[in-house]
Amino acid sequence: MHYIKMKNTFLLIAFLCSFFINAQDDLFGEIDTDSTGVQYASAAFKGLKIVNFESTKLVAKKELTFIVSHRFGSIENGFDSFFGLDDAVTRLNFVYGISDGFNIGVSRSSFQKIYEASIKYRLLRQSENGFPFTVVSYNSILINTALEEENLPKLEFTDRLGYTFQVLISRKFNSNFSLEVAPTFFHDNFVPFNEQHNSQYALGLGGRHKLGKRWSINLDYGWHLNRADDSPFKNPLSIGFDLETGGHVFQMHFSNAQAMNTNGFLGQATGDWSDGNIYFGFNLSRVF
Repeated sequence: MHYIKMKNTFLLIAFLCSFFINAQDDLFGEIDTDSTGVQYASAAFKGLKIVNFESTKLVAKKELTFIVSHRFGSIENGFDSFFGLDDAVTRLNFVYGISDGFNIGVSRSSFQKIYEASIKYRLLRQSENGFPFTVVSYNSILINTALEEENLPKLEFTDRLGYTFQVLISRKFNSNFSLEVAPTFFHDNFVPFNEQHNSQYALGLGGRHKLGKRWSINLDYGWHLNRADDSPFKNPLSIGFDLETGGHVFQMHFSNAQAMNTNGFLGQATGDWSDGNIYFGFNLSRVF
């Protein structure tokens, strides 16, 4: 089992590296060439995330964006946990623009004490009378440091690792309305029960509609494609509002997933909208 898991891990890493290397020449050939007169669609999404899912927006060249994300506990407990404020999860995320089309990021989340590194790069851009979509790839590797050897005596470092590979495909239909589809592969070397495959697949759907000059309503949903039949986890459904205020975007949202990294909200969402078991949260970003 360990051999198979390691083999799958190396195959995944090799695939991602090969994909990146093959695309790299095209990527850097397109970067910073907007002066050719081509009219590209801009601001399909204002935030780096729609709600939970990554959007096709990237940080500009040589800019550093710092995102503070909070997801409180379930509001169904009412005043016992002050509507979830006593059970908050926090994620700190730094994203730097190597170029306008290539970003790197590092983050730390209090959910399972996860450390994560990511790359996000644009493959194609929607343009007037040209290609109809913007296509961005997002890849990450995480370390779950909350797993304890006392409870898992055979635990090895590789068991703490998880991976994500996404293709984000968006279209800005007009100045007010944008949609995104996000085919997703994610892999956890450790899953909480044997019936769940380590390699998992999902399809993300998201959208944004402007309500005013500075306001928009956002929604995204993750359809898990190979969840175990007896899994207690749910597909994540989230709704939020973006507010643009000067140098940052403030995002407020409700979700049935408390985790904020891709493997977490797709694989381990526990809330249920039908019984009020949902989580309030916000993202606050600042550009330097």
